[in-house]
Amino acid sequence: MLRRLPSMSGLRAFEATARHLSFTQAATELNLTQGAVSHQIKNLEDMLGLKLFVRDGNAIRLTEAGQEYLTSARAVITELMVATDRAIDRQRGDVLTVACLGTFAIKSLIPNLADFIDRHPSIGLRVRTLVPLIEMDPQDYDVSIQYGTGADWPGMVAHKIGAEELFPVCAPSLLAAGRGLSSPKDLARCTVIRTASPLILRDDWPLWLEKAGVSGMSFAAEITCDLLYPSYQTAIEGLGVAMGRSSVVKGDIERGRLVEPFAIRLPSSLGYYVVTGAERAKLAKVKLFTDWALERLRAATAMPAAGAAPHPRPRAAAAPARPRRRAS
Repeated sequence: MLRRLPSMSGLRAFEATARHLSFTQAATELNLTQGAVSHQIKNLEDMLGLKLFVRDGNAIRLTEAGQEYLTSARAVITELMVATDRAIDRQRGDVLTVACLGTFAIKSLIPNLADFIDRHPSIGLRVRTLVPLIEMDPQDYDVSIQYGTGADWPGMVAHKIGAEELFPVCAPSLLAAGRGLSSPKDLARCTVIRTASPLILRDDWPLWLEKAGVSGMSFAAEITCDLLYPSYQTAIEGLGVAMGRSSVVKGDIERGRLVEPFAIRLPSSLGYYVVTGAERAKLAKVKLFTDWALERLRAATAMPAAGAAPHPRPRAAAAPARPRRRAS
């Protein structure tokens, strides 16, 4: 015997009412009358043979069964929405979904996207954030920008955007505050910002300190962040010295928000890659984006040689002008 399934309209009415705990607000969101929402939920309750809501004075609340059913209903609605978007996008050649790590998206991809839009105005864009430890189904994006080595994505097509270098960065205000950094040994009296998480990132400070000839150094203080973006923002605010990745700090250096106090860089074995599935890589819109990324983003993230462009130093206050003597 076939099992009965709830209608999607009933599930949506239930989920919206449960989220707002209000028939009126759910009706407004769904562009229905309050009576229509109540009727859909009544039909759902009749089919299930249980009460989903009870009145509590002038308010409503979920029953225990309703709370349990809500979890499954939300999962079904979300999964169906994702599958629907995926099916529609698969048939459309004019929408490109780009999945990108958050820091690279904010610092490097988005500041350059206007150029891609100008070149390919007929392609619509969706930018989705790749979150560490949360695996995104490759079917949910056309192309991605990820960090690692070329061997990290077996069975996928991966193109390296550019070489990666690691080096300390800090705010100009940190130098202006009298904490001069003339050599790596001066870091011993600074606050250092580490980017480290047991499961997500490795801390690059030990490798750079070894390169600089001061391995094992202890710092005056440390601030640890679990992701790159808060680490760089902490450095921009003048709270310490962070370990920069050339691909994502170049823009902040060019705008004077960060400076490179030393001309010592550590080449990294890792880098940012344009990654896509073998079949998706054949799509025209994916080829256009990949070619653009390898041209535009490679140029936008490439750093000049260390010491080639000195970082801006704080200006000394100008001495007051002496009054000129009038000729007699």
